[in-house]
Amino acid sequence: MCFTVAILRNGVLLTAEEYYNSLPPKIKKKKENPVMPEIPDLFMISGFEHPALPVIKEEVIELNSWGLIPNNGTVKDSAAADEYRKLTLNAKGETIFDKPSYRDNIISHRCLFPVSGFYEWREYENKKYPYYIQPADGNGFLLGSVYDSWTDTSTGEIRKTFSIVTTPANPLMEMIHNLKKRMPLILSVEDAQTWLKPGLMRDEIKALIKSYDENRMKAHTISPKASNAREYRNYPEIMNPYNYPELTQQSLF
Repeated sequence: MCFTVAILRNGVLLTAEEYYNSLPPKIKKKKENPVMPEIPDLFMISGFEHPALPVIKEEVIELNSWGLIPNNGTVKDSAAADEYRKLTLNAKGETIFDKPSYRDNIISHRCLFPVSGFYEWREYENKKYPYYIQPADGNGFLLGSVYDSWTDTSTGEIRKTFSIVTTPANPLMEMIHNLKKRMPLILSVEDAQTWLKPGLMRDEIKALIKSYDENRMKAHTISPKASNAREYRNYPEIMNPYNYPELTQQSLF
C-alpha cells in the first residue's frame, strides 16, 4: 500500500503547474492558475500523521488531510472521525465502487495527489528493506485519489480529507512490495485530465484504475533509519541510496 511519500515543493509545484497548463480550455473555467498552497519540503511524511497535503481538484489546488472521512452519515462525531481516517489512507481500486466510504466519491469526488516519490518496504529473509520510488524522468507522480468534506456538527468545523486509490503492483513493485503486491494509482498527464472530468461513467473510471508502466519508474534502497518511525526522518539524506550487501548478493542468483 502507499502510506509514506516525499513532497519536495519545487517538484510538486512543477508537476502541478505542468498538469494544469496541459488541461484543455474547456476544463479551465478560471483564467488564473490555481495558487499552490504553501507547504515545506517533506522528505518523508507518513499518512498515519494525517498531514494536510496539496490535492488537485477540477479547478483548484488546496490542502486536504490524508485519511478520508466520508460524508455519508456513518461518522457521528470527531472521535469517530479520528478513528475512521486511520482506515482510509488507501482505497483499493478493485472494490472502490462497492465500499460505502468511497462509492459516491469515486463517481463525483476524484482528485490528484502530486508527490515527488513514495516509499515502500520489501521483505527478504524476515527483514524489511526500505525503498524510495520516483519517476524515471520528470518531477513527480500524479496519484489518483478521492476526497470528501465532513462537518463536525458540534463545532461547525469542515474537515476536507482524501484517500489514495491503489492497484495491483506492476513487476517493479511486485519485487519491492512483495507481500501484498500493491501500488498507488499513478496517472499519466493524459489520464489525469480524464480522471478529473465530471460526469464520467463507471466503466470510464474503471478503465483508468490500472497499474502504471514500470519502465516509467525507478527505485533504490535507502537507509534502515527510514524504517524507524520513532526517529526523525524528514531530512534530505533519508532519500539517498543505501547499499545492502545481502540484497546485492541475492540479486546475482
